[in-house]
Amino acid sequence: MGCDGGTIPKRHELVKGPKKVEKVDKSAELAAKWKHCALSQEKLRRPIVSCDLGRLYNKGAIIEYLLDKAAERPNVEAVTHIRGIKDIKELNLTDNPEWEGERRNTKGDRYEDINCGMFICPVVGLEMNGKHRFCYLQTCGCVFSDRAMKEVKTEICHKCGDPFHDEDIVVLNGTKEEVGKLRERMKEKQAKAKSKKSKKSKVAETVPAPSESKGLYDTQSPQVDVAGSSTLQNGDESSQSAVAGPSGSSSSSKGSKSSSSSATKRSIQENTDNSEVFKSLFTTHSSAKRTKDQTSNWVTHTPYHF
Repeated sequence: MGCDGGTIPKRHELVKGPKKVEKVDKSAELAAKWKHCALSQEKLRRPIVSCDLGRLYNKGAIIEYLLDKAAERPNVEAVTHIRGIKDIKELNLTDNPEWEGERRNTKGDRYEDINCGMFICPVVGLEMNGKHRFCYLQTCGCVFSDRAMKEVKTEICHKCGDPFHDEDIVVLNGTKEEVGKLRERMKEKQAKAKSKKSKKSKVAETVPAPSESKGLYDTQSPQVDVAGSSTLQNGDESSQSAVAGPSGSSSSSKGSKSSSSSATKRSIQENTDNSEVFKSLFTTHSSAKRTKDQTSNWVTHTPYHF
């Protein structure tokens, strides 16, 4: 079988040895991390955001994930820790003037530098291509190289001037150890946020509702005793009202209403504090009680009547 035409097979063609372990090209891996979204694997385009673990995403891809988490995506494990828009920060990046990007068509007739980064450090000028460590500030979102942060030590951002602390520095695309530290910091941050929410809820529960507060501090609300008499808590005014039961007559209620209304009308005219002008506004005043001879007959004419 085989060996027709005088062919002589060699040993490596007949004996299959162990497969060689495929090694990942480091330059290609770095280019994938620093030039592509960690969720959609598309090219990074502004606006670019980052999470507490230092991964780079397209903002549109993160919004789509938050709106529909049930959809199937290839790299959902990279965004399981993102629960809302507050867990990401939009980055303030500095463009690289040497980056041509999509401005020219790659025909394969010239050398293309894969290590050329889209963005640079505004202080030192290093390219953000994975060869140098970069970090961003959670307060303002500005991105700098680690060399710039070490050489120019300050508590104010080099680009926008906002103050920051060492806890606000997040390393972009760090190592496994750095990602582990960032994850622990993220968990501590979430625990503090939960404790603050629980304290606010407890304070809200201790504060009485408006209806309850009115019932506690309202001294003008009447109280009805067993005998059916209503009294005020301050003790200044008191009035008695007959409480009609299910078998009570309507005449008793009408008599009580008329007596109370007449009492209020007499009280307005008998009150010495009220002026005569104020008393004349009511029908109980003497000026309103005129005879027919004293009143004049009013005749109205339309504009068409002559």
